[in-house]
Amino acid sequence: IQNSAYCFSCRHFSLPNTPPSVFTLGFSHWKKAMYKDGGFKVHEKSEGHVNAMFAWGEHKKAIVTDCSIHDALNEVYNKKVQENRKYIKKVAEVLLLTATQNIAQRGHHETEEADNRGNFLESLEMIANVIQNEILECLANMVREEIIQEVNESEVFSVITDETKDLKKKEQFSLVLRYYYNGAVHESFLDFQQATRLDAEGIKDKIIHCFERYGLEYRSNLVGQGYDGASVMSGKHSGVAARIKTDAKHAVYVMYCCLLFCTTAEALCVYVWALCSTEVAGYARGLLIQLDLSFVGLLATFRMLLGDAKVLSDTLQSPSLDLAMAVDLVSALKDSFQGYRSETFVDNLWKSIVDTATKCNIAIENAEKKRSQKVNFRLGGSVITSTLGQRKCNDGDKDSFRRTIFYPIVDTILGELDRRFSKDNCEIMRGIQALDPKSTCFLQEEAVVHLGEIYESDSEDLSHELHQKRRLLQRKQQSGIPNLSGIVDLAVFLEPHKDVFHKFFHLCKKAIALPVSSTACECSFSALNLIKTHLRTTMTDDRLSNLGVLSIEARRAKSLDMDRFIKLFATNHQNRRIHLV
Repeated sequence: IQNSAYCFSCRHFSLPNTPPSVFTLGFSHWKKAMYKDGGFKVHEKSEGHVNAMFAWGEHKKAIVTDCSIHDALNEVYNKKVQENRKYIKKVAEVLLLTATQNIAQRGHHETEEADNRGNFLESLEMIANVIQNEILECLANMVREEIIQEVNESEVFSVITDETKDLKKKEQFSLVLRYYYNGAVHESFLDFQQATRLDAEGIKDKIIHCFERYGLEYRSNLVGQGYDGASVMSGKHSGVAARIKTDAKHAVYVMYCCLLFCTTAEALCVYVWALCSTEVAGYARGLLIQLDLSFVGLLATFRMLLGDAKVLSDTLQSPSLDLAMAVDLVSALKDSFQGYRSETFVDNLWKSIVDTATKCNIAIENAEKKRSQKVNFRLGGSVITSTLGQRKCNDGDKDSFRRTIFYPIVDTILGELDRRFSKDNCEIMRGIQALDPKSTCFLQEEAVVHLGEIYESDSEDLSHELHQKRRLLQRKQQSGIPNLSGIVDLAVFLEPHKDVFHKFFHLCKKAIALPVSSTACECSFSALNLIKTHLRTTMTDDRLSNLGVLSIEARRAKSLDMDRFIKLFATNHQNRRIHLV
């Protein structure tokens, strides 16, 4: 009501059943407002007003008290959160150190009474194993996220997979991604996967599951597959590579030249060769008694051939090697082996074999051809003197050595090189060689366009970009820039102009991403042996995979943002008793 006065306390804080007064309904008798026996003074002393004022005061006290308690509780809670964050951060740093250095975290006995409860609990006596696994998983996933982000930015990648057995005889598959990113070739380890099935369909499902688990767009971005030559992997119609290619049509299978067996074989040859050429104890002399000229001939042959192959094997194990270089190396090795199929070379090799046998006191029969075994003329050429259908190699018979030992070995290696570097693979490699600035066929249009067609690039656009690229290189060379030394350098040169040379730059990235060797997988197996030792065989597969990522990708792991880790862990961890937010 206008021109009226109200009592705030009486209107809002009057006790129940208190009768209304003029000051709750509206006081407008202004002439009596200041009377001693009426108006404001009488209302101020009334029981209803006194009770209302008291209630109002209690209300204000309650507000202040509640705020104080809330603030106090918040202060204590925030302090606890900061302490927990500090503890978890230190725990993560300790776990990260032990993981990257391949140090066991857990002890054999972790009870309070144990003298040695393991490296982790001896360092930090405040956390349970469940939380430890969650921390490792969070750290490993942060590393994987960085790898996946690089792969997605690169747009194209290849997968390299190999298999080994751990100490519990479980088949473990190592999965590595190869891609071009930020001016360099990267081969990044992603996961260990236990192979419950060793057939092609089971292995293919494992690989596809891993792609989908980490959000990799494999159907359009997977451009290469690198496996060993086992039929389950390389089968033309039903192997792993063929099955994956039905889902990812651009995933070309490249059988890398697995010559790692040469290292072991050559080591044996060198070992026995050393026995034959040095002063050794009586035990070794007893061994030499069992040796004959044929055995020495085999040692000399394998030492020479595998020694030459080892150069290619060692070179192919470099992650920075491109396929154009691999083609040159294989071609050179094949030319060398072809050159060994000559009378002059065999004569020199045979002379070396005889000299070695002489030094080792191995009996050498007459170098002239021994009288051949007489066979009844009625049997024609049907007599077989060997279970392998081969003529017997007589000691001291150079012609027989050449025919039954040396040439078959050379031909077998040449055939294996031809199989591993098939016609289809060579077509791809010729295209890649045309992208190599050091190659004599650099920017050869036919080879580059054919490579683009394999990946369904627009031939006309690629041809136009190729002509413009030649002109750009000519102008740059005239301005004095250094010559490009490889496909990676070419990609780095093109990257600032990738919007102009989109097709050509994309083709270069695909060529770089194609797998060359299984070196990264072999390195991951070395880490596996350091992680899953005889004292750590009970660890779960997830823990093994997470520790593997942190160990193999130690450079990435050591550069993680620990404050970001705290935020992620606070969001994802399952133990709600530990307050982090």
